[in-house]
Amino acid sequence: MLSKSKVAVIGAGKMGETLISSLLEAEVVSNKQVVATAMHQERLDRIAQQYDIGTTTDNVDAIAGADIILVCVKPQAITAVLDEISGHLQPEQLLVSVAASVTTGFIEKHLASPNPVIRAMPNTPCLIRKGMTGISAGSHAAEEHVQRAQFIFDQVGRTVILDEKHMDAVTGLSASGPAFIYVVIESMAEGGVKTGLPRSVATELAAQAVLGAASMVLETGEHPALLKDVVTTPAGCTIDGLMELEEGGLRVTLIKTIVKATERAAALLGNN
Repeated sequence: MLSKSKVAVIGAGKMGETLISSLLEAEVVSNKQVVATAMHQERLDRIAQQYDIGTTTDNVDAIAGADIILVCVKPQAITAVLDEISGHLQPEQLLVSVAASVTTGFIEKHLASPNPVIRAMPNTPCLIRKGMTGISAGSHAAEEHVQRAQFIFDQVGRTVILDEKHMDAVTGLSASGPAFIYVVIESMAEGGVKTGLPRSVATELAAQAVLGAASMVLETGEHPALLKDVVTTPAGCTIDGLMELEEGGLRVTLIKTIVKATERAAALLGNN
């Protein structure tokens, strides 16, 4: 799908570099098709040496002739980047933004031409190709543009295509979610330490339990409640543990956590 496309990565930070690495590793593009930008020449020198791609500190130079422009900058920097490249874009160039909470409408208003825009919200497990990305299309994006964006993020994990009205919830649940799960893993491991397990063993057991449980949900397609019931035998130890979770309000706390993170995501750029 990208065999003849030139890809410009504006902002080769962690996520930008991850996308570069994944696309090259999957051999869906060659190193000659990719150019990346960053603020610091030292970082660009390392990326150029490691991936043998073109690099520049000039965003305008990077997008010249690019078919796909991956905008991988923080929300606070998106306005300056868009203002910088707007007058140099060709209408057929596809912009894919991973800037959290920045809407396609906001991006389109800062462009001089009616470019197709895709908003994507990946999460940090993309760094190890186990990520989840939500994708939504702007007003000028066609199905082919959505498919190209999906293909890119399929290289770093799973993707889901949604109406843009759901993207703040994707940010609150999927993008912020790993941090909440790390607390769960840490807490489970502490429980193991409390009961006598070495910390390294307790952490491995907890992390693998979470990984295995998540895989069961994804691979079986069963509702989590049904899978929970399979583990919960009558008068067994699991039901006692579940009672403690309910008494501690874990279920309600996690729901409120996602709601709060979603509300914060919607407010990051003031309902842009």
